[in-house]
Amino acid sequence: MRRAKGEGSLLKIYGRKDPVTGVKKPVSENWFAQYYGTDGRQHRVSTETPVKQKALAFLRKLMADRDRGLAPITDARKITYADLRAGLLASYVERGNRSLATRADGEETIAGLPQLDAFFKFDPKNPGPSVIHITVDTGREFVKARQSEDPPAGSAVINRSLACLRRMLRIAHEDGKIQNVPVIRLLKEPAARKGFLELKKFEELVGLLPTHLRPLITFLYYDGVRLGEALQVEWPQVDLERRIIRLHETKNDEPRVVPLPSVLVMLLTEIERKSGRVFDGTNLRKEWMAACAACGLGRKIEVQGKPYDPRYEGLIVHDLRRSAVRNLVNAGVPETVAMKISGHKTRSVFDRYAIASEADLTKAMQRVETNGLLGESVVKVKATGRSRKRLNN
Repeated sequence: MRRAKGEGSLLKIYGRKDPVTGVKKPVSENWFAQYYGTDGRQHRVSTETPVKQKALAFLRKLMADRDRGLAPITDARKITYADLRAGLLASYVERGNRSLATRADGEETIAGLPQLDAFFKFDPKNPGPSVIHITVDTGREFVKARQSEDPPAGSAVINRSLACLRRMLRIAHEDGKIQNVPVIRLLKEPAARKGFLELKKFEELVGLLPTHLRPLITFLYYDGVRLGEALQVEWPQVDLERRIIRLHETKNDEPRVVPLPSVLVMLLTEIERKSGRVFDGTNLRKEWMAACAACGLGRKIEVQGKPYDPRYEGLIVHDLRRSAVRNLVNAGVPETVAMKISGHKTRSVFDRYAIASEADLTKAMQRVETNGLLGESVVKVKATGRSRKRLNN
């Protein structure tokens, strides 16, 4: 079936003649769509249907996609997981995302990406499956595989990989390399953590940590800066006389000034080295787990076959950031100032960190009562009650 020039055509593809009957047999009962792309090349693709009207509708869609600048299906089949992965990393570099990490071997990676690499069996010799084989079911299969591990991966960890997969597919679509983006659904994550640390317990924890980690942990607890920001601080950024640290490399690329508590000023003064990085995070994870387990703030769980890499449950380093925000708010520091210190840009995220304990709520009511704000109201309620009784009598 041939159409007007430039509109494409439908055709059947035949094989060789039958040596007995001399008749050519079609390679497939399905129609094939043939058209020219914007690059001037001829494209031919199976419509996957023997019904001519359905095949014609398929042809029209192909040409509509061509007119919209979308990549032909024949080209999309050549795109592999490796191409999607490369596009994702390139996007992170272009945007300057600080979550792009560099491994010891110099390879760039993103949180959640190594797990996808393992799932798709990606390596320098294997580019992984074609993009047309990555569907909504692929996301479900990945979730099932991760949850069947021993120990099973949590929803939040799985979502980091699913988010990477979703992002790389969208980038390929934005670049015109694929026509459609399969739906990749994220799992429901547990409620936001509400861990925080009282000062007395913090002092006990710090006493159990090695000396080289104490300045870092103290900085995180009092100022609520992010761990990555703290580890980038160098001595020229520290002004012990004015008791401040100027942060240059921050998550949101906005430099800020952070005030220092007296205890941290004392710790930094005792450090002889005054060049290079200020805070030492050597063996932080291992020492943190041991100290938390020793003072009842966490516990280590042995994993079969991994005696040197136990699982950990309990207080995490990031909980120090929550503690700092809570302490600043409870001390009466205006929230706008507290947000400047901690580096929160949005109020919604800051509110998640400003955690109030039951004791905080009780103290708040006690302050209201102490200030006499409830006294008059109670008297009025009692007086109103007496008046009603008199009227009823």
